[in-house]
Amino acid sequence: MRFFALDQMLDRDHRARTVWQYVESLDLETLYAHFKAVEGAKGRNPIAPEILLALWLLATLDSISSAREVARRTTTDIAYLWLCGGVSVNYHSISAFRSGNAEFFEKMLTDSVTAMLNAGFVTLRTIGQDGMRVRASAGSSSLRGKAKLEELHQAAKTHVKKLREESEDDSQQGQSESRRKAAQQRAARERAERIAESIRQVEELHDQKEKRKKGDGEKARCSTTDPDARRMKMGDGGFRPAYNFQFATDGESRMIVAVDVTNSGSDRGEMAPMHEKVVESYHQTPEQMLVDSAFATKADVKTVEASGTKVYSTVHGAESMKKRGNDPHSPQRGDSPEYAAFRERMGRDEAIRVYKKRPSIAEYPNAECRNRGCRLLRVRGLEKVRSVALLYASTFNLLRMMTLGVI
Repeated sequence: MRFFALDQMLDRDHRARTVWQYVESLDLETLYAHFKAVEGAKGRNPIAPEILLALWLLATLDSISSAREVARRTTTDIAYLWLCGGVSVNYHSISAFRSGNAEFFEKMLTDSVTAMLNAGFVTLRTIGQDGMRVRASAGSSSLRGKAKLEELHQAAKTHVKKLREESEDDSQQGQSESRRKAAQQRAARERAERIAESIRQVEELHDQKEKRKKGDGEKARCSTTDPDARRMKMGDGGFRPAYNFQFATDGESRMIVAVDVTNSGSDRGEMAPMHEKVVESYHQTPEQMLVDSAFATKADVKTVEASGTKVYSTVHGAESMKKRGNDPHSPQRGDSPEYAAFRERMGRDEAIRVYKKRPSIAEYPNAECRNRGCRLLRVRGLEKVRSVALLYASTFNLLRMMTLGVI
């Protein structure tokens, strides 16, 4: 029993109120469409999705990425108690909501940017793109080659079979014991499935390495706990299983306008797909695209420049060309007309001044997301990780709207 009113305990200018105001303005019809327990049908009343969404937005603003910690806050902190409004939540529901709604999070991001575009805050004239490697929920020791994975898969299948036989033999077991053994079987079965997926993906990696002449299949390894994760070089120079978050940011408002997640350790080939995504989402072609040299491959520059967008980046290999006495900004053998124009442009002082804006546009969202806990993922699988990335982007945009005075 509480002898106080939550609304009186929460400050009038607390950002939890702003979060709730923002959530109330959203169209949540797609979230309600998944409910099976509705009026006139049997089933337990589900938790309203606006409560779960508001909890995650506030938690991300507070640099909290753990569903268990969010659930704990709903029993101790006034702001989280106020958002719940007397509804009890558990960490299973909180975690499932974050990892299972990538489609809705992407729609929420696109709709909010479209509204800001119509209001004139977002212009899409200049777009900056940058990648951010986020450590996966898998240890480096979980990476295995094909031979070891096949050995582990056989052992996992044997374990599943043994547990099933033990469960069938003991027909007199109690209800609690039955649930415990069912949980053991489920965990063993899921492990076997993950290892099978790792074998499939390590074979794909083997084929890719063969095509690129990078060596034999023994060097291709996948994680037994998160098959989609890949070994990447991190900011501290170490190599760990990770994912590559790609953010496209508007140069005027510094809002994230598009998100993608890959398991490639390089940014090569990521500019053209992101540019296409921005054009398809908002039916507007950016005038400028600011990226670092890793994005500016000849193929991507050709594709983006042909669409009418000018690419601003350092020319790949410019320093080595200068050391050999060559001008990196003059046309080279094998250059397409678009890439030759890009080279010539980046030799001008005006282009250098434009390119200097890239860190404040493209790297700013990455730094903000890292400061709010986007360092270690707590979910596994490319689709769930994409859902987390979109949630971080939406929270960042909410913060930008609060800063701009829109809400």
